[in-house]
Amino acid sequence: MEQQQQLQRSPSGSPSPRSPSSQPYLSVSVTDPVKLGNGVQGYISYRVITKTNLPEYQGHEKIVIRRYSDFDWLRDRLFHNYKGVFIPPLPEKSAVEKFRFSAEFIEMRRQGLDIFVNRIASHQELQHSEDLRTFLQADEETMERLRSQETGIFKKKPADLMQIFKDAQSKVSDIVLGKEKPVEESNLEYEKLKHYIFELENHLAEAQKHAHRLVKRHRELGQSLSDFSKAVKLLGACEGDALGKAFSELGTKSEALSVKLQKEAHLLLMNFEEPLKDYVRAVQSIKATIAERANVFRHQCELAETMKLKEINLYVLVAPFLLITLFYL
Repeated sequence: MEQQQQLQRSPSGSPSPRSPSSQPYLSVSVTDPVKLGNGVQGYISYRVITKTNLPEYQGHEKIVIRRYSDFDWLRDRLFHNYKGVFIPPLPEKSAVEKFRFSAEFIEMRRQGLDIFVNRIASHQELQHSEDLRTFLQADEETMERLRSQETGIFKKKPADLMQIFKDAQSKVSDIVLGKEKPVEESNLEYEKLKHYIFELENHLAEAQKHAHRLVKRHRELGQSLSDFSKAVKLLGACEGDALGKAFSELGTKSEALSVKLQKEAHLLLMNFEEPLKDYVRAVQSIKATIAERANVFRHQCELAETMKLKEINLYVLVAPFLLITLFYL
């Protein structure tokens, strides 16, 4: 399906419009990751460059600094405001200090964030979102203020929390007393889609596990060859000319094989394991959209039931007056 604007990568990695400048376009690139802070307070900032000719944007080019939590804020806002629309997944967030600041992980994160925001920018509906415009144009102070204003369950007022607990208690009571009746959408095509998505997630997750094992095996073998190379070279230094030269050559060959295996492991990670991870995250996002649809359907059924009860109550209230009126007629 063709989009109104098509994105094309330039040799530097940033997207540029493939169509003439007279055509509407919106291209975004996430570049220049920089580590700020230390320890648990440390994080990576990114330069987000937006190029567009859409009239609702401020100018043709804008550069802002964003961190991972800003991208997370954008996804949460889109998921909340665009019910039933598939929101692209974010790349995973590592909580392990030594991994989240490694050069390899930072680059994978940068590429994942670039893909995430460009998927939104190329979506015919999401690209016109006010939240996306804010994300791409607001200054850092504004973004920090917006993030702090988000209302999660732990940021709600005490009265709101009490209401949540009361609703949960009432729900449990209804289930225990047998009042709760499961509401499911009886749509054959919808059920087939749900079954396909759940099966697809299982297969993709299994494939991703095998890919991870393959990458790990290459890395471990490469590290073993590197250690073997060092040991053989040391042994060669202790031997005579002929034997020492043979050990030295063996060590050199082992070192070359080690480097090759490490490169292959990196290629497998970027071209095999990471795409599979992205597919798994995409399927999980689709499942979240399906769950939101189920919640809306359940709410619709509850409203319909409430309307029926009110109609019955209205009839009970009005019926005596109708009988009296007919009696006197």
